[in-house]
Amino acid sequence: MNFDREMLQFLGNMEARADAKGRIFVPAIFRKRLQCEGEEFLVLRKDIFQDCLVLYPGSVWEKEIEMLRGRLSRWDREQQQIFRQFVLDAERIEMDTSGRILIPKRYMQMVSIGSDVRFLGVDETIEIWAKEKLEQPLIDPDEFSSALQQLMARFP
Repeated sequence: MNFDREMLQFLGNMEARADAKGRIFVPAIFRKRLQCEGEEFLVLRKDIFQDCLVLYPGSVWEKEIEMLRGRLSRWDREQQQIFRQFVLDAERIEMDTSGRILIPKRYMQMVSIGSDVRFLGVDETIEIWAKEKLEQPLIDPDEFSSALQQLMARFP
């Protein structure tokens, strides 16, 4: 695994629509970035903290799994359950030649996604949200600015 290459990063907030089968066009800006980096597959799983889905490029998923595995003991029952739970709802998916992905219905149901979605670029991953969940700010603007100020004040 090559950790020396430039970090894969996604930025943007785009709307899309899923068809009746759960197929969604990945926004072109994200598709191009994935293709430029030679990503061959994606991994889909529900986010740990938020009510959204997360698309991991294959190389990012492999790095996450390697990091998690490195912190967990194979000989500790609870830690093995944590690892299993993390990978339990993960599924490898691929874009078709048109740039669409198929999101299995169970994933759509997990996060209450209908046909209208938003793709949100978040660092090395792409989140998929039910459109209405991102209509309002995730954090109150005043709370956000205060929390960011406190966080950034800790570092010179």
